[in-house]
Amino acid sequence: MELQLKYGKFMVKSNLKGMMIMSNSVYMPVNCIWGRNCVSQNGKELALGKCCLILTGKNGAKASGALDDAIETLKKQGIEYAIFDGIGENPLISDCRKAGEAARNAGADFILGIGGGSVLDASKAVAIYASNPQLEPIDIYKREYENAALPVALIGTTAGTGSEVTAVAVLTNDETGVKKSIKGNDCYAKVSFCDPKYTESMSYKTTVSTALDAFAHAVEGFFTERCEGIHRVFAQNCIPSLYRCLKSISQTGTVNPELREPLYYASIYAGLVINNCGTAFPHPLGYVLTENYGVPHGMACAAFFAPYIDRCAEFAPEKFAQFTAMTEDINEVKAVIASLTDLGGASIGKGNAEKYALRWQSVIPGNFTASPGGLTQKEAAEILALII
Repeated sequence: MELQLKYGKFMVKSNLKGMMIMSNSVYMPVNCIWGRNCVSQNGKELALGKCCLILTGKNGAKASGALDDAIETLKKQGIEYAIFDGIGENPLISDCRKAGEAARNAGADFILGIGGGSVLDASKAVAIYASNPQLEPIDIYKREYENAALPVALIGTTAGTGSEVTAVAVLTNDETGVKKSIKGNDCYAKVSFCDPKYTESMSYKTTVSTALDAFAHAVEGFFTERCEGIHRVFAQNCIPSLYRCLKSISQTGTVNPELREPLYYASIYAGLVINNCGTAFPHPLGYVLTENYGVPHGMACAAFFAPYIDRCAEFAPEKFAQFTAMTEDINEVKAVIASLTDLGGASIGKGNAEKYALRWQSVIPGNFTASPGGLTQKEAAEILALII
């Protein structure tokens, strides 16, 4: 049987002969528009109101050219705008609330996020705070509010998070420094513009880290039980492409311009994977490295690729065989990922590992149970202790 899926501007074809398709569901309402110059060529899709708050970081939106393109397009559509550029890496819930206030002060009726995953995730939270002034920063995690979130449009400038198509936003609690996600239909963008040219301004380190993040999404999602049917199509589409790009970067020590397009589009497919299948234990373990040692998110997740894939080989041998068929010799895959993972000298050790693992003492996260063979708090501490 040949399956074709049209998702916004996406079309996926795959031969599913012999594939067991489990009962499952797909709900992805984002209007995805992709291709070179898609922002300027599809201005009407950006007309979600009369005024918007443009949410950015300090440099990425401007350096990529995306901000200028967006402003020009907004002007052509007669849409007023204000800019909030106070979103940093690992967005703080307090900053998202401030941006929500800025949106109200500007009279914005929709949010336009331009940037990498931090900005795109923050945009989803800002849309909630903007329409609910009564919310304190911490209230975002309660997932209860009176007024519907403002519509959100997104323009991605990095090839990694897949936030353009997910119903997830990862936010950082100022008081604890701990990263925690919110998820729900209110976190879907109305429209996402996916133009790989905006990723060309990324530095080498950012390119590598975001590519490792996309690879983690695709691989972790692939090994969950939910990754069957159309979800597996997405994973099979992006895993080989991401690995080829990562291997090229590892071998050459540089990012060939020809890699920009396949990296970006593969990151979107990886986003489709995790949106439906979720992630596994490398993500929550990676948060420990990001929160306490400042390791970029993608590299933090990649630090646990080897122990994760070893458990996949043990507890999910059929999928492991399929994964190796999509890549190459598993030892080479491990070597490529390790060669690109820069932890900046981070060292956890046994004592710190046991302390960090206390966060999972009461509640075992779904990322652990979704991992092949599951993962206990004790096992998490043992894996963390490998970082020395």
